Amino acid sequence: MANSVSETGIRISNSDRAPVSRRELLALTAASFIAGAPRLAFGAAPAGQLTWGIHVTLAPTWFDPAETPGIITPFMVLYALHDAMVKPMPGAQLAPSLAESWTVSEDVLAYEFVLRDGIAFHNGDPVTAEDVKFSFERYRGNSANLIKDRVAAVEAPDARHVRFKLKKPWPDFLTFYATASGAAWVVPKKYVEKVGEDGFKKAPVGAGPYKFVSNTPGVELVMEANEKYWRKVPAVKRLVFKVIPDEVTRLAALKGGEVDIVYSIRGELAEELQKTPGLTLNPVYPPAPFWLYFADQWDPKSPWHDVRVRRAANLAIDRQAINQALTLGFSKLTGSLIPDSFEFYWQPPAPAFDPAAAKKLLAEAGHPNGFDAGEYSCDSSYSNLGETVVNNLREVGIRAHLRPLERAAFFEAYGNKKLKNIIQSGSGAFGNAATRLEAYVVKGGTYAYGNYPDIDELFQQQAVELDQKKRAAILEKVQQLLHEKAIYAPIWQLAFINGFGPRVGESGFGLIPAFAYTGPYEEITLKGS
Repeated sequence: MANSVSETGIRISNSDRAPVSRRELLALTAASFIAGAPRLAFGAAPAGQLTWGIHVTLAPTWFDPAETPGIITPFMVLYALHDAMVKPMPGAQLAPSLAESWTVSEDVLAYEFVLRDGIAFHNGDPVTAEDVKFSFERYRGNSANLIKDRVAAVEAPDARHVRFKLKKPWPDFLTFYATASGAAWVVPKKYVEKVGEDGFKKAPVGAGPYKFVSNTPGVELVMEANEKYWRKVPAVKRLVFKVIPDEVTRLAALKGGEVDIVYSIRGELAEELQKTPGLTLNPVYPPAPFWLYFADQWDPKSPWHDVRVRRAANLAIDRQAINQALTLGFSKLTGSLIPDSFEFYWQPPAPAFDPAAAKKLLAEAGHPNGFDAGEYSCDSSYSNLGETVVNNLREVGIRAHLRPLERAAFFEAYGNKKLKNIIQSGSGAFGNAATRLEAYVVKGGTYAYGNYPDIDELFQQQAVELDQKKRAAILEKVQQLLHEKAIYAPIWQLAFINGFGPRVGESGFGLIPAFAYTGPYEEITLKGS
């Protein structure tokens, strides 16, 4: 039997495959009503405004949970506007939210959720089981095909009960549903059907702690407190997300009091922030490795087809110097695209910096004078990282030119397999080793441009393996093959450096473990409130 998880995040160990009785499940459920109970607060009405300096241009697709692309960025908005059945929260990776509880059948083929009573969307419509079913069936974001292929049916027997029936036991159902995708985030069926897909992105209605007020594309998003939010009435009346892609301008806005919180301040600017009276530097540690992907490695005509060339690129990157220059040494150097905090993580050898060995490998591969590597595509908010890596590659003879793209455009092109040559990417999405591999490595993955049959076979084996030790061994072997084949050149596990000003009480940084942004928004306060 697979490990079962109660709504408190308690894991019922079944390493010996002993069945969990209905009595045990009911006992866990009863206990969790206390542990998972909402912390209702009936204090003063929300007041004041906090303004963020956002490092990326906000894409309207990020206002819609159905289109989450397997990166963490949309959740910056989703945690404000929307709510999920289950989601990562302070103290729990699987926290009961719209669902007050859930149980797992003894055969691990059915998950039944009970919705909280009396919850409504921002427009007053009640949140019902039909909305949950509709949201799941409508979901088309990251891992949608994998999740839906394994679910036999979604049933809504009444307004407060939702039942997911699986085709066969799947140990990662809750991980994929509640953390590694947007499938558990619920939107109002009637409203979506009334306004249509485009209408919903222009004026989203959710069940989260903040309501949509306006969005000026490329300029700002404005939201106001939902005073009927089930968990807690937000303290701050109005949130404004200002789009400020330039780091220098973001820091200047923080120093001048134009904004209260900024994301992604690096290098000398981070040092300046740290030294400025009244400002607070706050690094957080999302599960966010960054890497180079050699998109053409399956093309026999490409230099990247030769594993020696891919290993040479790995050896050319001076990760330690890049870390010191850009993130003040806060980031962790890594040899994996799996975060070290994820379940089933395998520790690879430490990455080495050896330009001489890189040049030798290139010569052995038939490129003694290096080669023209074409475009190096990246998210423009990390173009400074790209510049340093491009310089490192050039020093060993791999000549590439930087092609920065706005984040939404970059991931759209990446996911639709439109990029070539070298792709610099990363992901701070929640999940475990299997969810990260599914998106970026195995056949059919959103960001997988090719595949290796031996890895695919092992991935399919682990997906149905209910013995945790056996499953861990399989996933370890997959990660070893990933390293041996040098499919990627990992760079670092990012320390995401942020800052906030003197008006901020509780910033929300670090409250949700491994979350890149501020949250939960209902916990954020102005100083003195």
